[in-house]
Parts: sequence; C-alpha cells; structure tokens
Amino acid sequence: VQLVESGGGLAQPGGSLRLSCAASGADFEDGAIGWFRQAPGKEREGVACINLRNGLTYYGDSVSNRFTISDDSTKKAASLQMHSLTAEDTAVYSCEVRLRRLVRPSSCMRDWEYDKWGQGTQVTVSS
Repeated sequence: VQLVESGGGLAQPGGSLRLSCAASGADFEDGAIGWFRQAPGKEREGVACINLRNGLTYYGDSVSNRFTISDDSTKKAASLQMHSLTAEDTAVYSCEVRLRRLVRPSSCMRDWEYDKWGQGTQVTVSS
C-alpha cells in the first residue's frame, strides 16, 4: 500500500486546513485510516481515525469538535478537515492505514495498530 498525503501548509490562528490521504496498491475496506501528528519535542499523538467498514470515528481530546475525519466511497482515501486552528496544532501530520478489521474500533487511535504510513505533511499555524 502506498499513501500520498496532501493539503498541509501555513494557516493563521483560527483558520482552517484540509488534509487528504490517498491510498493505492491494496484493498482494505475492513480496515481503518488514521491521522497522527508529531510536533518538535513532543510525543506522537493520535488525531483522528475512522473504521472503514462501519464508519465509526474517534478523535483526540485536543481536536474534538474542531477536526472531522471522513472517508470516500472508494474506502481508499480519507480527509481531515481542521477548523479553529491554533499554534498547538503545528506539527507533521501523517496518514496511516490498517489493512484488517480492528476487534475494538476505538483501537484505531493507537499508532501501533497500523500497517502502513505516509511520509507526513507539515501543518504550521502562525500569524
């Protein structure tokens, strides 16, 4: 599976960005897609994830009510719509794919559950 992320860049505080993740090379409609981020000097953090079979989504506490993850009809792509951005959201955002169904859907917020990940895209929030 190959992943291509896009949509990162510079946003002003309070602004919005939309990240996209497109996968190719295999079918994983029973799996999951997640977004994770890592800021300099900080631990890797789960941002949002979606279970592709049932559509269940989960969010990190710091982004709930501001970010929305969604997939498309192909079940091979996902977007992360980000609103009300703050400087704390500045990080490298990575898309990850899990090929097989999770026993517990909420486990899609765990980095180690994933099989493939992209190179990441930089999001910088600054005035």
